[in-house]
Amino acid sequence: MSSLQDWLSRLEQLHPTEIELGLERVSSVATTLGVQKPAPTVITVAGTNGKGSCVATLEALLRSAGRSVGAYSSPHLLRFNERIRINGDEVSDGDLVRAFEVVEAARGETSLTYFEFSTLAALWLYQCAGVEFALLEVGLGGRLDAVNLVDADLAIITSVAIDHEDWLGSDREVIGREKAGILRPGAPFVCAESTPTQSVLSAAEKQASSSYFIGRDFTLSESEELYQFGELQLTVPSISLPRSSIAAAITALALLGALPEKGVERVLADITLPGRCQQVQWGGRNLILDVGHNPAAAEHLARWLYRNPVAGETHALVAVMADKDLVGLFAPLAAQVNHWHPAILPGNTRAADAETLITGLTKAGVEVTKVDARCPSVADGLRQLLPTLGSQDRLLVFGSFFTVAEVLQQMRDVGNGELRG
Repeated sequence: MSSLQDWLSRLEQLHPTEIELGLERVSSVATTLGVQKPAPTVITVAGTNGKGSCVATLEALLRSAGRSVGAYSSPHLLRFNERIRINGDEVSDGDLVRAFEVVEAARGETSLTYFEFSTLAALWLYQCAGVEFALLEVGLGGRLDAVNLVDADLAIITSVAIDHEDWLGSDREVIGREKAGILRPGAPFVCAESTPTQSVLSAAEKQASSSYFIGRDFTLSESEELYQFGELQLTVPSISLPRSSIAAAITALALLGALPEKGVERVLADITLPGRCQQVQWGGRNLILDVGHNPAAAEHLARWLYRNPVAGETHALVAVMADKDLVGLFAPLAAQVNHWHPAILPGNTRAADAETLITGLTKAGVEVTKVDARCPSVADGLRQLLPTLGSQDRLLVFGSFFTVAEVLQQMRDVGNGELRG
């Protein structure tokens, strides 16, 4: 196989299931590759929401401090390369192909999922690059996730909420226990969850060498800009990322002695992450793109919309996976959205249909008069809605990574020209 796309297509067919939690298979291949310690310092980040924001903050601060860093996150929006970065740059197609070839040779007869294969490739690339820090974002849960084959030198949990119930259940205590599986004896632990479960508290007491909890050991409120951790005080500007995740990243690097000596506030002000309350202008119209797909993410998005009002109206173009808590997703946003436009994702068998979305909106307390005509696709919704928006209006597009990816792909393909169907 010569191209990255050939490899990605193969990875999708390599294992009988998309997800199979467990470390035995992936750890055995990691041992063959010798990538159990891909960098001198490994920071593993778990959490229902805010993982990507935390990794992005860690990455930006470390680079500002002149440290070499590999960052691993998922899923991607447009390009697989987004998942694996070295010193802020996406790994090239050629390097990914080479990494996949090495993993393929090492695995022998061992079957690996798409995520496991990708994780091993990332670890190998970081080891080859000789990075000082490896930032590993958990894909699902924590204890049995592929990145947990690596012993973290510092563990972070950004939040504990309900999502992926088919895999993790609907009990926060159980979910917290799974996420706390990334903790290691003798390694510090930072928790950005303001209401940690007893399972997280117990794991911290038993496992971590030292634990630091938001609200107890370090503070950064949603409404104030002052971050404080012991004698360390910083002004954290208001940006779109979850402030608790930012605070956790600062605390982690302070513990490791890796914060930049100066300019932290400037670095924080410049951090952005695609699909996280992302503000874009397209054809003279204001868009907000957000991948949020669970109630906790919707609450963060609702707070952001409330604090960033517009003179006009807010329209929402929404497409969501059918297995999500639609009522919990829509209810926090009901007061912030004037017009709802349910859309489907053609070709995605997991996506909710328009009737299911409308039922969810109704049960969430959205007035029927606020639910406009359904859209046969996100692209069609964009084509229908953008010309009708006033200069003071905004269009919120949210509900899944697939939803936001469709908008970004349209923007890439079309630019400011006519939207295609």
